[in-house]
Amino acid sequence: MRIAMTSVFVDDQAAAKAFYTDVLGFQVRHDVPVGDDFWLTVVSPQDPEGTELLLEPAGHPAVKPYRDALRADGIPLAQFAVDDLAAEHARLEGLGVRFTQPPTDIGTALFAVLDDTCGNLIQLIEHRPAAG
Repeated sequence: MRIAMTSVFVDDQAAAKAFYTDVLGFQVRHDVPVGDDFWLTVVSPQDPEGTELLLEPAGHPAVKPYRDALRADGIPLAQFAVDDLAAEHARLEGLGVRFTQPPTDIGTALFAVLDDTCGNLIQLIEHRPAAG
C-alpha cells in the first residue's frame, strides 16, 4: 500500500494553482473541469510520478470551521520536505511569501510554517540525518 494522493482545501483553485506552481514550484499533473470546479492536482518536479496533491475546493460547510480552528492554533494542514530550509525560506520570502513560523531548529529537523494564501498553513521541513 502507498499514498497516491492527498489534498488541501483551497478557497480559489486558480489562485491555488498559481501559488503552488509559480511560487512553490510544483507541476500540474491534472487540470480537468468538473462542473464549476476542477480536478486539479500538482506533483513535485523531483518526483513527477509520485504522490499527487489535490487542490480541493473548500466549499463543503465543514471545511471553514476545520481550517479556522487549525489556523487559530497555528497547525499546518500539510508538510513538504525540502533539502535546504534556509535557502527555500530565503527564496520564498523573496517572492513575498508570508511565514507564520520562522525557521526553527528542533534537533532532528528544521522547520518553518508558511501561509499558502489559499486558506492553509503549510510546514516546510528539512530532516537531519540521525546522529550515530
